[in-house]
Amino acid sequence: MGTDKKADFSDVSSTVSSTEQIVQKADFSDVTATVTSTEEIVGEQQYTVQKDDNLSTIAKRLLGDGNAWKKIYDANRDVLDNPDRIKPGQVLKIPPRQG
Repeated sequence: MGTDKKADFSDVSSTVSSTEQIVQKADFSDVTATVTSTEEIVGEQQYTVQKDDNLSTIAKRLLGDGNAWKKIYDANRDVLDNPDRIKPGQVLKIPPRQG
């Protein structure tokens, strides 16, 4: 048997340097959010139906567009069963005018 010497690595050292940057995690602890509805700011109007009114004439007068009658109807589904049957004296909610 020979006298094989084992490799001597006692004076070898190594270091590992990462190229990845250390980034602090974002801190959102002081962030607050608020939501304000424009509907609350603008508010909806109310309109009392007059003799000979229909949803189109009300929409034209108050919203500037006779075709907006459906918006009035949708806002009043709780009191209107049929858009063609409105009665004088009824109080309707008029949605805010769209700019």
